[in-house]
Amino acid sequence: MRRRAEPPQIGLPLPGPGGWVEGADCAAFWTGPDQWMVEFPGRAAEDVASALTARAPGCSVSEQTDGFVAFEIEGDTPPLLALISRLVNIDLGRFPPGSATRTGFHHMSVFVIRRAEDRMAILGMRSAAASIWHGLTEAAERLEALT
Repeated sequence: MRRRAEPPQIGLPLPGPGGWVEGADCAAFWTGPDQWMVEFPGRAAEDVASALTARAPGCSVSEQTDGFVAFEIEGDTPPLLALISRLVNIDLGRFPPGSATRTGFHHMSVFVIRRAEDRMAILGMRSAAASIWHGLTEAAERLEALT
């Protein structure tokens, strides 16, 4: 979504660089100047682009539902951070809940979101879902072998 003059009113304050926010029925993270990815959890079968356009008139909205896959990872904080640190180059000490960034994952570009202390998400291109899953499971298995 791209804004024109002032931030659109979509039911939650849009975050700045490196930020992710969650509202009652949607969440958003910053992806570039005047640009956000807006999530509508559990509503992939609905026409969320039209709903968002109605909330933010004058903004350009592009439907991305079929273009991305999200891997939601939940667990105790130390093992969760150990897993993520093996997968992406993020300073996790400076990546508290409410953070989001784009980074490299193996040979791909992904978004990483810290939804809560014990929950993170990795969003990548749907066409790379199997590769992302392979990277996640391989890193988890290697960590498990160390304990």
